[in-house]
Amino acid sequence: GTRIIYDRKFLLDRRNSPMAQTPPCHLPSIPGVTSPGSAGEEPKVDANNLNHQEGKPSMGDDAQFEMDI
Repeated sequence: GTRIIYDRKFLLDRRNSPMAQTPPCHLPSIPGVTSPGSAGEEPKVDANNLNHQEGKPSMGDDAQFEMDI
């Protein structure tokens, strides 16, 4: 197969083309990713906090890492 090599000047010129300024036609609307996020957007929940339950001590590693201060 042949290899297509683009130089820096060519790629920088393509950046200003009208096709590069418009999003693809079937792109889904995801606030903050593919469209600007809204001001009233709620903060994301961290994956680390998903297993954390308020008021209940977990049966995991808590006793192993307990420290006396």
